[in-house]
Amino acid sequence: MSETIDLGSLKPDHMFDGGDLDCGSGLILLIRENMLQVPEQGIFEMRSREATVKSDLPPWCRMVGLEYLGFLEEESCTRYFVRRTVSTVEQEKSLEKDKNSARNYEWRARARSTGHLKSTVYCRNFSIDLGQPASFESSDKHPSAVEYLLASLAGDLTTGFATECAKSNLQVDDIEMTVSGKLNNILAHLGLEDGDPSFSSIEMKCFVSSFENENKVREAWERTIRRSPVAATLKKAVEIKIRLTIV
Repeated sequence: MSETIDLGSLKPDHMFDGGDLDCGSGLILLIRENMLQVPEQGIFEMRSREATVKSDLPPWCRMVGLEYLGFLEEESCTRYFVRRTVSTVEQEKSLEKDKNSARNYEWRARARSTGHLKSTVYCRNFSIDLGQPASFESSDKHPSAVEYLLASLAGDLTTGFATECAKSNLQVDDIEMTVSGKLNNILAHLGLEDGDPSFSSIEMKCFVSSFENENKVREAWERTIRRSPVAATLKKAVEIKIRLTIV
């Protein structure tokens, strides 16, 4: 059926921008949520800049009973068209089921000692080599656990910010972030003193290159911070100073 439809002439009942999310990163949940704004037999348009959606979306539509109509390539994104052939009741049930699955999802990792001052962490199809908990050396074979924690925070916000900008149709040329942290008392970790070895402060500086409206970019940044799993967790335990600079 999709071969006989002039996609360029379609007037969707609702349009949603998925940014650069892939189907395994929450895009399916957002599609289901937005689909409720489409009347039965209505047309839904999703815009995406993620290449894998092209192969993942059609089989998902078939699996859940939606009619995939096809896509149009444009310079800035790919436009996907889907006809809603599922009743409102069925759509709401499917959405709630997917939300419950997401709420109860459990991320897992295992670690084992694999050498001198080295542990290997295994998660999904990845293995990550870590050095000692903290190090003063200028160079080591592996990053320390403290550095991985800071890197996790920086990576969470950098990728999340890029995705949030894409979803908001904000053109961003470059995002770069620096992060530094201090411990309350590293000597407590080394067993040289009694005290608190936890982080006392974390400071982050984010530099973004964009010609977009500054207020819109800052709003996207604030949404990124609010929605960051790593930042939200760390902020409960340590002061995080974050500064955004738009250049």
